[in-house]
Amino acid sequence: MAVFTPIELSDISQWISQDFDIGQAIEIHGIHGGIENSNFFLDTLKDGKKQEYVLTIFERLSAEQLPYYLELMRHLALQGIPVPMPIENHRGEILFTLKGKPAAIVTKLPGLSRMQPEAKHCALVGEMLAKMHLAGKDFSKTQENLRSLGWWQKTIPLVIPHLSTAQKDLITHELAAQEQFFSSSAYDALPQGASHCDLFRDNVLFDPKGTADSSQDQLGGFFDFYFAGTDKWLFDLAVTVNDWCLAENKQDLDPERYEALMKAYQSVRALTKEEQASWPLMLRAAALRFWVSRLWDFYLPRDAQMLTPHDPTHFERILLSRRSL
Repeated sequence: MAVFTPIELSDISQWISQDFDIGQAIEIHGIHGGIENSNFFLDTLKDGKKQEYVLTIFERLSAEQLPYYLELMRHLALQGIPVPMPIENHRGEILFTLKGKPAAIVTKLPGLSRMQPEAKHCALVGEMLAKMHLAGKDFSKTQENLRSLGWWQKTIPLVIPHLSTAQKDLITHELAAQEQFFSSSAYDALPQGASHCDLFRDNVLFDPKGTADSSQDQLGGFFDFYFAGTDKWLFDLAVTVNDWCLAENKQDLDPERYEALMKAYQSVRALTKEEQASWPLMLRAAALRFWVSRLWDFYLPRDAQMLTPHDPTHFERILLSRRSL
């Protein structure tokens, strides 16, 4: 998350009071981190009680694309999955225009991120990810993952001029392998549905329930669904594993975290034989996706307040590690 479009309290006070039933806006401040949208914590006061929300102004996604993400969150929340619930205005709308750009308000989840997760945290994430996949089976809307193979094919030529010879060889060879994989019958056979596609540690909250002991954490919820899409569930799982289950060297898989997440996921939804066979290539696909996007954001950045570009070599190392499996 970042701030590309600054917002002051005076910009929204009247809008919030007139269009919504969430009280009076009393505070708004930008959220640091991330690279896609302008995000703000929004506090309101209703009936003497403070309420907390997140306001997002969408910088890249169009108003035509956004209903998928917002309706998916509402669908999952209504099925008991802990995700932000989009807030309706008095006309029943959940997508608005603010400063000439699409915008939405969602509920703020409880808790904090655990950037150094223990095996227990990985298990909680794996179990809820499987529940989320199953809860999304009857979601009626579909939309492709906008950062999948087609995007890699368009973006890699833009970043290649910035790479070393070894990096060029790695990225082109991996893209060719993934093109072959994506066009295979094995890939077609993989189950799919609504997927988060970006379930990193900073997109999950844990509720400590008033104790400093992280072993008592309960899952607060998943958020930031704005990379979601209709994709292979195995890809969603691979993205999650590549971030949550890293060893201390930050590239290999840690056996304890990995086993905890995979066991918990499969306690809810067992992987098919086709998924098991495709797992090594899908781990590589997930690593390639984020190496490409971080190269793009690093070498072709946009101006933004509080923008924090990520180190692209992190996922280069992860890809090399997954290719060695």
